[in-house]
Amino acid sequence: MRNETHLLSHLHPDLVEAGCDEAGRGPLAGPVYAAAVILPKDFHHPLLNDSKKMTEKARETLRPIIEQEALAWAVEEVSAEEIDTINILNASIAGMQRAVRRLGIKPEFLLIDGNRFKPFDGYRYQCIVKGDAKFASIAAASVLAKTYRDEHMRRLAEQYPQYGWERNMGYPTKEHIEAIRMHGYTPHHRKSFNVKELEPTLF
Repeated sequence: MRNETHLLSHLHPDLVEAGCDEAGRGPLAGPVYAAAVILPKDFHHPLLNDSKKMTEKARETLRPIIEQEALAWAVEEVSAEEIDTINILNASIAGMQRAVRRLGIKPEFLLIDGNRFKPFDGYRYQCIVKGDAKFASIAAASVLAKTYRDEHMRRLAEQYPQYGWERNMGYPTKEHIEAIRMHGYTPHHRKSFNVKELEPTLF
């Protein structure tokens, strides 16, 4: 069954599936957030899509609907410090695994956004490139991960107003890079992320 945005409701109709996605792999600062969501088989909403293609208002509208109507959902954050320790790919995978473990219902199959994952706890899974634009449960997970991360970055921006995190969410915008050059790194910056613009010039 497809909804108005052509998202598939499931890959295996006979199994309890959880969609998994993360938000914040590319920023220079802040945690990566991961979510896992089990939707009812008949769930559909006209606004639901890949969260990157949705407006902020649409994501904020959908978040409470997903939380209320999902059979189970969980959101996890992985700190910048842990990202620096295990790298961003492993941090993203770890976040999704932790979110799955926190679900109130144990899924029988996992739909993972992207092309990389690691086996854990005996779960069966499938990686789906651009899965957040194909499956409703992954799209729902992307909405939760993105809205929770944005909320967190806005809170951090109040403590560190010079970096513009309420606007750039920690991504490497010109404003953010210039702020790092002027004010240095915070404890929330990912020290393992190299930014070409910050390298000292040879001339």
